[in-house]
Amino acid sequence: MRRQTLSAVLVFGLAAATMSAPAQASVSHRSDAAAYPTTIRLPNGFQPEGIATGPGPFAYIGSMADGSVYRADLRTGRGAIVSRGPGTQALGLKTDPRGRIFVAGGTGGDARVLDTRTGRVLASYQLATGRTFINDVILTQGAAWFTDSTNPVLYKLPLHGGRLPSAAVQIPLTGDLVYHDGQDSAAFNANGIVPTPDGHGLIVVQSNTGGLFRVDPVTGTTRRVNLHGESLPEGDGLLLRGRTLFAVQNSLNTVAVLRLNAAGTEGHVIQRIKDPRFDLPTTIAAFGPRLYLSNIQFFATGPTPQTSYYAVAIPRP
Repeated sequence: MRRQTLSAVLVFGLAAATMSAPAQASVSHRSDAAAYPTTIRLPNGFQPEGIATGPGPFAYIGSMADGSVYRADLRTGRGAIVSRGPGTQALGLKTDPRGRIFVAGGTGGDARVLDTRTGRVLASYQLATGRTFINDVILTQGAAWFTDSTNPVLYKLPLHGGRLPSAAVQIPLTGDLVYHDGQDSAAFNANGIVPTPDGHGLIVVQSNTGGLFRVDPVTGTTRRVNLHGESLPEGDGLLLRGRTLFAVQNSLNTVAVLRLNAAGTEGHVIQRIKDPRFDLPTTIAAFGPRLYLSNIQFFATGPTPQTSYYAVAIPRP
């Protein structure tokens, strides 16, 4: 999640009420995913943040403005809002094979689970009250995990047999990951989250320090990942594929590519990707041979109901 949102969202949180329909992207008649549109237009005023893909050739994009979720067909670039927001935000998103979208609710302190087909709210959870920023979510075997960028805690939704629970469990974070207080960039601590390659732990990025941390999912104990002198300042959304970690560095308009060991205790930055279409990308998802990123475009003048937004696709290295 981009660092400037804490003040902006309070002023412009109702902007999406006047969203206009996006223009249609050009249609490819080839079935090859490499021929799909590389730019996806979103509704004006949408303020996209989280992005998730699947099941099937679809992307789901959350609105920072009002919590709406937009579904785009990756084959054509066309789409529509599948779930109107409740007025709180929709930041990090993840989908599962059961056709559900798990949504991090930002300053609302909440999480929602939606039906990918109908947009119906299947469950909602108030994870925190007061000053909070529920920023991102990851699904592992048996649980959904949410980060809070202003409070040193992870929120766990146990998913025994895939069933949605009645309440979340709080896992306090201790150890090497130390939260910093403040405004704007200093306010964003734990942000993106993924499992370790071996599946035994979690990894989070701390936006304001650029540190990457391995989390024990049972105890909440954190240990700094050894990046051999590198760091990930402005680290935002994370995506793990095998032992390759993709880390969005939002205001740097960069995706860092890292190679991790199986336990997620050390890694090396092997590449940094830039693209002229990056305009403060926040989160990242994969489909076929591509990576998809949403652009929050923070914005010389601030968001308005007329501001145009889009997501972009790049080849996956």
